[in-house]
Amino acid sequence: MTWQDLLNENRIEEHKTSRAELDELRAVVARDIADAEVEHLSADRRFATAYNAALQSAKMAIACCGYRVRGFGAHYITFECLKLAMGKPVHKIAKFLDQARRKRNIADYDAAGRITDVEANEMIQVAKVLTKKVGKWIRDNRPDLLQ
Repeated sequence: MTWQDLLNENRIEEHKTSRAELDELRAVVARDIADAEVEHLSADRRFATAYNAALQSAKMAIACCGYRVRGFGAHYITFECLKLAMGKPVHKIAKFLDQARRKRNIADYDAAGRITDVEANEMIQVAKVLTKKVGKWIRDNRPDLLQ
């Protein structure tokens, strides 16, 4: 799968990002990681909130490459695009996030209480790691978009 393949399939569209857009996404990521660490929330909510932080971090990398994901299956495509944007260093994370996507869907739409505290904590850690990797990648590849 290439950027051109995804453009041809209308899974992504060209997009020019800005420092302001990335600053807004950074704020969402920071808020979601902080919220996910609130121990009084259910494991389901902590997991889903940390998942969203990771999703928004991935969205930042994609935007820096000049694209935005669109349409049905956007979360799945986002994690595929993350691999295109950042390469091998995030392949394991992208695979983990695709599995987390399925768990989050169950927790959000089908059944409560299926996420454990261990899984929620792991999702928080993955979100933090990805956020750092994306930040470094932006510094190395798009310093014009730094805060």
